[in-house]
Amino acid sequence: MLTKDAAICIRAIDYSETSQILTLFTRATGKISAIAKGSKRPKSSFDGPVEAFSSGKIVFTATSGEKLATLTEFQQQPSFPHLRDNLFVLNCALFAAELVNHLTHEYDPHPELFDSFLQFLQNLNEQRTVNNEQQNVIALLILFQLSLLKEVGLQPVLSHCVNCKMSNERLATSDEVYFTSTANGLICRDCEAAFTEKIKLTKNAAACLSSLKTLARTNEKTLKEIEKILIYHFTNILGRPPKMAKHVTRRS
Repeated sequence: MLTKDAAICIRAIDYSETSQILTLFTRATGKISAIAKGSKRPKSSFDGPVEAFSSGKIVFTATSGEKLATLTEFQQQPSFPHLRDNLFVLNCALFAAELVNHLTHEYDPHPELFDSFLQFLQNLNEQRTVNNEQQNVIALLILFQLSLLKEVGLQPVLSHCVNCKMSNERLATSDEVYFTSTANGLICRDCEAAFTEKIKLTKNAAACLSSLKTLARTNEKTLKEIEKILIYHFTNILGRPPKMAKHVTRRS
């Protein structure tokens, strides 16, 4: 049966001289793996070869089990023409796509996450990093990563100490605050001894995580620290470092 959906391509690999295998994140169906036969031919029903972050309306035939779906149509829209204008912006987009791929399951729809990912890419597309000022891009990435964790049921506890429930107001003024992936949240200095797996936060990073509304006006150094904490967390969740993480944390 043919299915129509809105989709964003999060991975594309060559299958043959004329075809590709795609990982598509769709709004109503969820993530799907599909073969696009003849997509690399000059004249095809896919508007040309499909690249990462191609988006638009698709038509596909779903399959059961481990077989690939068959993509029959992809009306590609030029939604993000500037993503590749800046390498750091592109790396952040690729990192987000990698996380979506690893943290979602096939045919498990997350329409709100799809909308969030689409908005994230649109926001990145509008960014221009000048003189290595990357804070806006990093802030967008952090917010998307937190929304991703929320949508897949792994939202970290940032409103209070995950162990003793100390409020975020007190955490924000504490000299010692930690983050633990094991308990999925912040822990205060009185509770940290009970956790062997943890990472210490600076006072600025702890205050920002405790009040995300301050993220937009946070300095780049603190944003990069928060991003490294999130990468640490994703590494623990996945059991390995995300491949694109090193390109996001690399110094300008």
